[in-house]
Parts: sequence; structure tokens; C-alpha cells
Amino acid sequence: MRILLTAVNAKYIHSNLAVYSLKAYVKDSCVEIAEYTINQTEDAILGDLYRRKPDVLCFSCYIWNIELIKSLAREFAKLCPETEIWLGGPEVSYDAEDVLRRFAQVKGVMKGEGEETFQELVRAYRDRSCEEESSFEEALAGIKGISFRSRGGEITENPWRPPIDLSKVPFVYENLENFRNRIIYYESSRGCPFSCSYCLSSIDKKLRFRDLSLVKRELQFLIDREVPQVKFVDRTFNLVHGHAMEIWRYIKEHDRGKTNFHFEIAADLLDEEEIALISGMRPGLIQLEIGVQSTNPETIREIRRKMDLEKVGTAVRRIRKAGNIHQHLDLIAGLPYEDLESFQRSFDEVYRLRPDQLQLGFLKVLKGSYMKEQEEAYGLVCKSRPPYEVLKTHWLSYEDILCLKGVEEMVEVYYNSRQFTHTVEAMENCFASAFSMYEGLWRYYQNRGIWDVQHKRSARYEIFLDFVKEKFPDKEEEIREWLIYDYYLRENAKTRPAFAGEPKMTKEIRRAFYENEDQLRKYLPEYEKYDKNQMRRMTHLEYFEKEKQYVLFDYLERNPLNQEARTCIIENREGENL
Repeated sequence: MRILLTAVNAKYIHSNLAVYSLKAYVKDSCVEIAEYTINQTEDAILGDLYRRKPDVLCFSCYIWNIELIKSLAREFAKLCPETEIWLGGPEVSYDAEDVLRRFAQVKGVMKGEGEETFQELVRAYRDRSCEEESSFEEALAGIKGISFRSRGGEITENPWRPPIDLSKVPFVYENLENFRNRIIYYESSRGCPFSCSYCLSSIDKKLRFRDLSLVKRELQFLIDREVPQVKFVDRTFNLVHGHAMEIWRYIKEHDRGKTNFHFEIAADLLDEEEIALISGMRPGLIQLEIGVQSTNPETIREIRRKMDLEKVGTAVRRIRKAGNIHQHLDLIAGLPYEDLESFQRSFDEVYRLRPDQLQLGFLKVLKGSYMKEQEEAYGLVCKSRPPYEVLKTHWLSYEDILCLKGVEEMVEVYYNSRQFTHTVEAMENCFASAFSMYEGLWRYYQNRGIWDVQHKRSARYEIFLDFVKEKFPDKEEEIREWLIYDYYLRENAKTRPAFAGEPKMTKEIRRAFYENEDQLRKYLPEYEKYDKNQMRRMTHLEYFEKEKQYVLFDYLERNPLNQEARTCIIENREGENL
């Protein structure tokens, strides 16, 4: 007997915690795992599955892989009709009967939380007898959390399974070789007490926590092995103050300077003790994802979201002031009562908080969510294929959606990349709002016919400067200098980019600086073991005419949050060499 748990991940660096948890819980040698990515060809995945020759083939289904999995199931059934195919995961849990009606190749669907369900399913297959097929179907009929097709074609919908004790789920990372160069996903809780209408997490109301002694032991295992990133998948990590504090305090006290921990939190629930604790952490030890979604009070009420926007703003600003934590804030376009004008206000309010990243996402109308039930009431028109993204609503036209898509792309390129930080700040005063600046950039790309074109990084700087030349010609030289500053903050480029023009500093001044630094180490004390030529290659010196300043970019010492080079202004008195 060979039962294959199959994961098709969005990227190679991702791993599928679900299939590893199922295998670890069952502890049966007949269960194997196969992981692929959506970037592989269907033929490559199909061929590998065929070579593995499973007796039972199980797929983990999400919005990013369901179309590929549907096709794989159809084709695999042609090649191996004797293999029984099972589906599980959020993309099939909430319309299991319909899935079975539409896909004759599928034997059954595992609904919701799967550890105990899968354990009983494996036992049923282990005990199966060809002579007594009816007893196998009786066994299936007794397994909570599945829907299945009998040999005669009838579909049986079994009741859902109650939530399990999370502490009973084994730790899946004992063999880290399976996760080399991948993000480690970890859960210390399951369930969510909130009722956000767009989210499937709100369906599981029973909030459960993993025993903290287990959590600490497992986190220590990952810290000791210097795993680069551990991403907590808890829906709202800081729902319970004591639980969050215990874990945050532990990772702070046991930090070895290598591992980053990612948490999704509710910023308005942070209290003084929590803010004080995380503000004293090593820069880069943790990063926070904060879902704001909208600042329109009517929208917040309609989507059943509990959030104090004023507290969110206060917490985000205080964390930002500490300067040690990366903050990622989310907005969702397409929510009820949010038109283009309202969304622009939401954008500008969140933008003023200066998160390290601002994600402008689009509503996905998920099966099983309350939002799906309200599709007609809200005038929601969404794509028929996953991820079921919104196309228009009563409040947003498709034209508006296209505009927001353009703004999203410009925010990704010019804000979230952190490659134009000072440049966009310098430009914001030229516009009525930050949103209008990014909208203006998008329309410039469109008008120039350079939208939907792959651009090199240096080309993005040139396009931005051309945009300034056209719209604000008097700002050209100022913005050119900010672009140069941003460019060298991130990149130790030895070939000068075209947009920067000729350097405003002579070779003699540059040579004199490094010769002097070779003797005194005034600005580069950490370069003791390097000579002047090595120092020159490992740093960059630039003169900025507007401020009449020489700035040194030191690439040996970078900000751990954004990887910007350390900078220092070089003293220079009138008439003297550097």
C-alpha cells in the first residue's frame, strides 16, 4: 500500500505544512509526500506522479493550485484508473459534494482539519479487502470529515469533524534537510474568533493553542539550527496577551542573531507591555503583518471586522519609531461601500503610517465565506477561475479596478521595493496625495506605451526621471540627485547608471579621500584589514551638488531591515581636499 500526499506550492521556497502534519500524525510508512510548484510543467508533475505508482493519490488544494490539480487528477486517472484520488484543503472543503459531482475521477474529499480524518482514512485503506468491498465503504461512512463516492456512484456527505487538540499534532521539522532553502511555517494556534466576511478562518471559531512548553522546545530547535525564517501561520497571533508575550519573550532571550520570525497580528490589540518588549528586540528578529483592509468605518462594519483604527495608527507609529521591526500593512480593494474615492482615502491614511511594505490586494470571493453569500447584494462580479478575484462591485467599476491595478504595480515598483525611498518622499509634495502620485506614474507608463513591459532596475530610475521632466521640469536636478542617492544606497555599482550623468567629483578628490582614509580610518574604522584599493571597491563616494555634500556609502555595514548601506557625510572645508 502506497498513499501519496501531494502538494503543489506557489513557489519553491514555500513548503506545505498541511501534508507534513498529516504524515507526522499518522506515523505510517505507507504514507509518502511529493512536493512540486505551479511553475513546473504539468507533464513533469504528471510523469513523476506516474513513476511513484501510488495506490491512493491525495492532493492539497488551494486557490493558487486548484486548476492545475484538477487537470492532473483528470490525466492521472486516465493513466492509472485503479488509483483512488482524494482532495483536501480550503478550496474543496466547502463544496465537497459539488466537487465530486463535477469530477468523476475523484473518490472523496477531506473537509477541514485533516489529521484525525486522514489517520482513519489510512486505517480504512490498510484494512481494505477486495473480497469485502462493502465493509470498506462502511468504514468510510463512519469517518467524520469526509465526503465520498461509493462504488455505485452515490455521494455520501459525512458530518464535519470537531477540532482536535493542537498539542497532539507532532512537530514536523525534525529532519530539516527536507526544508533546505525554504520558509518554515509554524502554528502555535488554530481558529479565529473574528467574523471577517471575506475570510475562511472565521469559519473555525474554536481558538486553540499549542502547549507553550512544546512551542518553546520546537522554536529552540529551529533557532539552534539557524533557520533563516520561521513564519507563524496563526491567524491573529496576539489575540491572547499571555500567549504572545511568552513566545516573544522566549525568542528575544534565546536569539542567536540568525532567525527571523514573521507574525500576523492585530495592531490595535497591542498593549504597552507588548510594544515595550518588541521595541527592544534585535533589528530583524521579528516582522509584523497587519491587516488594515480599509479605513472606511461603514466598510469595516459591513465586513464584520473588529478594529480600532486610531489604536492601529498609534501602535504602527510607535513600532516604526523604534526602528527595529519590519511592518507590512494590507489593504483590500473591492470591499462593500468602498468606491474609488473612499479607497483613495484608505490608501492615503495607511500610507501616512509609512509601513515598510504596503500591500494593495484585491478581494477574492472565496467559497464558504459570508462574502460569497452576499455576492448578489454587493453586486460582486468576480473571475470564474481561482483566485476568484473581484472584477467590479456596486461601488467600483471595472475601469476603477484597472486604475487600482495600475496603482498596485507602481506601489510595488517604487515603494515596496525600497529602492526609491527618498525619491518618492521628495516627490510627494508635488501631488495632492500619495495615491495621486502613484496613479500619475501609472498613467505616464500607459501613455508612453511602456506598461506591461519587463524593465531592468536601472530603467525604472530613468522612467521616473523622465516622468519628472515632463510633469515638473523644475524638479529634474533635485530628483536626479535623490535617484542617485537611492540607487547607491542599495547597490555597489561600479558602472555608473545613465540617468546619473557624469559624476560631480574629480578622480583626484576621490583618490585623495581613499589615500587619507588608508592612513586615518576616520570614516571606515571597520576596514582595518583592507587597503585603499579594496576600500574603494567596497564603498562608493558621491558628491551631491544641491546640498554641497560628499556622501560615503559603506556596503560592509547594512541596515538589517532594508539592506541599505550605512552612509556618512564627509567633512569638507572650503578650499581643502577631503
